[in-house]
Amino acid sequence: MKRNECVIACVLAASLVMGACGAPAAENKNAETTAVETAASAETPAETEGETETMETENAQEAGIAEAIAQETSEVDLTAGTATGEEEKVPTAEISDKIPVKYIDLRVTECGTIEHISYETKDYYGDGAVITKEANVYLPAGYSEDKQYNVLYLMHGIGGDEAEWGMTGSTSRVKCIMDNLTYYGDIEPFIVVTPNGRSSADNSKNAKDYNSFYCFGQELRNDLIPYIDSHYSTYADYDENGYDLTAARDHRAMAGLSMGGMQTINIGICECVDILSYFGAFSAAPTSNAAYKIAQILKENEYPIHYFYSICGKGDNVAYASASAAAKTLTAQCDQFVDGENYMWQEVTGGHDFNVWYLGFYNFAQLVFSKGK
Repeated sequence: MKRNECVIACVLAASLVMGACGAPAAENKNAETTAVETAASAETPAETEGETETMETENAQEAGIAEAIAQETSEVDLTAGTATGEEEKVPTAEISDKIPVKYIDLRVTECGTIEHISYETKDYYGDGAVITKEANVYLPAGYSEDKQYNVLYLMHGIGGDEAEWGMTGSTSRVKCIMDNLTYYGDIEPFIVVTPNGRSSADNSKNAKDYNSFYCFGQELRNDLIPYIDSHYSTYADYDENGYDLTAARDHRAMAGLSMGGMQTINIGICECVDILSYFGAFSAAPTSNAAYKIAQILKENEYPIHYFYSICGKGDNVAYASASAAAKTLTAQCDQFVDGENYMWQEVTGGHDFNVWYLGFYNFAQLVFSKGK
């Protein structure tokens, strides 16, 4: 299959799984009725032809997803030095198209830690049974229960899980960026959580049913955020009997790559704007809500959106069209986003890979929680 055919297939595959959680019943019924009526009136040769076309479409979809995952999981250059601990603490970070070396060096002093956690949630895509899921949590250098911390929920792509961002050990690129931005005084320290974005019992990175990505908003609201608020020193006034998640929305953010970028837009901005206020989408996937739809959903929104940052590689043949459709014209269609104030669209050289996404994280880390700076 040619590369452009794979891209088209990827878009078709993504469209296939769009809205699986919470799709209007009337729409589903109409679709089912149309399908039954069509089948009943079809001649046998047409049925055979239709079955062949369906198989070809499914094969193309599988090939398209495989191509997207192959690009997503391709190797990137992670070469960096080691910080000695004697560097002068001068903040020099800025929004850029390249990460300066000093911000990716491995710190051996004044560095944060990473914890691996397990928490109870539900199979929201399935039967609602209680399940256990895992996530990774970055705690900044000098983390203390005597302080309160902002929290960023950082999502993975269609081919990954809670470990895809590499936040599993001391050499993590996310950890290095956070350690250095904090060390040099460019940002106030905050917590980063990398969860598994599939809200189902089968949530491995090899799971083939991608519909569960669209149910994550329920898990985020009902289970993950309460777990983080109850186990770490956040700004939330947690109570095991129930508490107001909106009270600490100024101190929560969501961002993600590819499918995680879709989740940030469709779930973060369009479903959970009452509990989140900063958003970052890196190469948002084909089923991301387009700008006009975001504007429609937010028409009655009264919660301030503190920032929405979006980045995509100009050579990204998987997500450039969808990412730009979601963000590039957003300020013209929705007055809740103002370029230069709470919104930024960035195009850079690159494709659908971590060279773009680590840059996106570096830039977003400077913008997130910037209200009041």
